[in-house]
Amino acid sequence: MAMRQFGKSENHEPADANGAGGGAAKPAVLSLTPATVTQAVVDQMATTPDPRMREIMEAAVKHLHQFARDVKLTPAEWLVGIDFLTRVGKMCTPDRQEFILLSDTTGLSALVNLMHDKTAIEVGTDTSLLGPFFRENAPRFKAGDQICKDLSNGEVAMYGKVTDVNGSPIPNAEIGIWQTDTHGLYDIQADPTGAMDSRGIFTTDANGNYLLRTVAPLDYSIPMDGPVGAMVQAQKRHGMRPAHIHLLIGAPDYRELVTALYLSSSEYLASDVVFGSSSEDLVADIVKNDPSCPIKGMDAIRYDFKLSRMSEADRLSGRVGSDPSKIGADS
Repeated sequence: MAMRQFGKSENHEPADANGAGGGAAKPAVLSLTPATVTQAVVDQMATTPDPRMREIMEAAVKHLHQFARDVKLTPAEWLVGIDFLTRVGKMCTPDRQEFILLSDTTGLSALVNLMHDKTAIEVGTDTSLLGPFFRENAPRFKAGDQICKDLSNGEVAMYGKVTDVNGSPIPNAEIGIWQTDTHGLYDIQADPTGAMDSRGIFTTDANGNYLLRTVAPLDYSIPMDGPVGAMVQAQKRHGMRPAHIHLLIGAPDYRELVTALYLSSSEYLASDVVFGSSSEDLVADIVKNDPSCPIKGMDAIRYDFKLSRMSEADRLSGRVGSDPSKIGADS
């Protein structure tokens, strides 16, 4: 019995010019070119049931492909990008969100935040970035309490009102506050045990007043020990944020306010590495021995916040940013 040779066809019909047997139909293939591959991907994703997902992914593919064409992306450069994103992902922990930091330093967080502002039905206090150091379940304090443990650099009071856009006080509004400590670090960075410091939640009184004690925040560098920090250094950027105090203010039927107050004394107001200090209205002064402060003899920051009414769209949109420990928790 003759042995069949590996790779030899038993079909003895002569091959045509394209290598196929005489009369054989050509196989259907994508036959892609740099000009046609984008539409092929979009066409294949057209079966996506969720219309919003379909819209977002179609736009993402088109822009991503056009980016690759614009810069004439090479395979080696593509691998560098894949490696960078892989390292960003590996750096993420329940306490550190390197992808939020990447979004912040590329201005994407600021862009999403600014676009979100345009959806408000009325103009309240300007917003700012939530940032990567927000944490849920901060401790609750009484009016006038101190949120910081280390007071070696002295105390600063914060006081003012929370009102609607017409100036009517909002009682029982919750004010979440978090900031760097006396040494310029957030608690997540300073204490590996996870103990909370320099953050808390206060409630306005019947007249919308709030009062708390803290310390003066410091200018600080974003975390530079990861891939995002390496990117910032490669771009010869200073990596600094102006001294600021984060606030998250909410009340029933009002649009949640994510904002921050930036100290006028900072040299980085016009070059914030995450583009958060974009509003002159959010620049605050520390008044020495403020005579109007409810706690006499203290240096103080006075600031009144205005909340806009909540729309139906606000109930669905969510805030720009999240507690890092909650991201992926339901996956």
